[in-house]
Amino acid sequence: MEWMVWTTPTALFFAAIAAILMGMTAWEIVSPTVERKGFLPIATTRGDRLFIGLLSSAYLHLLVVGFTPLSIWLALGASVVWLLVLLRWG
Repeated sequence: MEWMVWTTPTALFFAAIAAILMGMTAWEIVSPTVERKGFLPIATTRGDRLFIGLLSSAYLHLLVVGFTPLSIWLALGASVVWLLVLLRWG
């Protein structure tokens, strides 16, 4: 994996995604989800909101890395906050 030049924030980001997917899978097995409508314009399940949150977090990271001098740690923190908000009220 040396050719990929993984940074610590990148490795943590993908490890967190893997942990979230495993946790959400276990949660879905224990307690099946019900569609609901939050601030998103569509009715969504937990899995839908997770997918939307992960996709938007990836885009946020790409924007920070590509277009701003901000720290990737800031993007990671913003992504975590966004994902929690989306899962709770989305």
